[in-house]
Amino acid sequence: MMKRIPAKSPRAAQAYTLVTDLQQRFVTKLNAISKKYGNGKPYEPAEWFRDEGRHGGGVRFMATDESLFNRASVNISQVQYDDDDTKQLASASAISTIIHPKNPLAPSVHIHISWTELKSGSGYWRVMADLNPSIENSADKNQFANQLKQAAPQQYLEAAAQGDRYFFIPALGRHRGITHFYLENYSSGNFDVDMKMARTVGEAAIDTYCDILSSAIEKRTSPAEADYKKQLDYHTLYFFQVLTLDRGTTSGLLVHDQNDVGILASLPSHVNRPLLASWKQKMQAPQDLLLEKMMACLADEAVCPVEDDTKQALANCVRKHYQAHPEAIDMQASGNTKPPTVDNHLKSVA
Repeated sequence: MMKRIPAKSPRAAQAYTLVTDLQQRFVTKLNAISKKYGNGKPYEPAEWFRDEGRHGGGVRFMATDESLFNRASVNISQVQYDDDDTKQLASASAISTIIHPKNPLAPSVHIHISWTELKSGSGYWRVMADLNPSIENSADKNQFANQLKQAAPQQYLEAAAQGDRYFFIPALGRHRGITHFYLENYSSGNFDVDMKMARTVGEAAIDTYCDILSSAIEKRTSPAEADYKKQLDYHTLYFFQVLTLDRGTTSGLLVHDQNDVGILASLPSHVNRPLLASWKQKMQAPQDLLLEKMMACLADEAVCPVEDDTKQALANCVRKHYQAHPEAIDMQASGNTKPPTVDNHLKSVA
């Protein structure tokens, strides 16, 4: 039986405890929402291993209540290279989660919190939380933003500015979400203080989103057919942004191929194929070729399903694209800086 070997670093152990706590907090709250408003089916765990556990791995909890969730996963991982002196990266411990509700009047959410530690002894946090509705709701936006502002008052203005840069989609001239918090390559020099901030932001994002989701399910009970069309189009936008711009997703796919379906667990269940195809003419070379190859991974249907076999094909497509066009790595999204290990992973395809 395979077993994940944890990182030796005490800071990595603390970070892994943090992301595990946040995962349990979120899954417990989501299961309670499902029990109250849905069919009560709980989130189910799936485990994966990096090099048969020798270099860590992770666990993701996937939504099974299709009456409430379009697609949803709450993932944690820790990879480590304590036995490999050739690696600059010592360990990376992370929670990464996306919730896509079935009700188009309830917003999606994305949360990512990670601690990356280098063999040199330095390290940094990546702290993200963004609200992603198919149909904007100003009350939801204000509630989410205000709670994050209270959670990290000293960092909020910079995090909001970085988030707005990171989640902007140049080809479409718009953002993916309506409010963004993003600290990239963050370290104040005090690990304990920064970890407390990361925990506070994570708990605030989880608790506030669950309040917003519960209220939306309870009160927004009559979405129109046009609302579902807007949701499909928004899910298509989300799909487009993740696969053509998201630096974390691209890095994960290029570093290894042992968790492809898990890395792409954030993708919604269906996309609008004609709409997706129409964006090719708006893209710069060679990213227009990437979209063309992505289209080839999809079924020839107007409302196209995105199942696990599709995700695997898309993962292979992204890897091959950057191997053939390493210069396109610089077209990936960024806040203020590119985390050094992420940039090294990406440049390794050159």
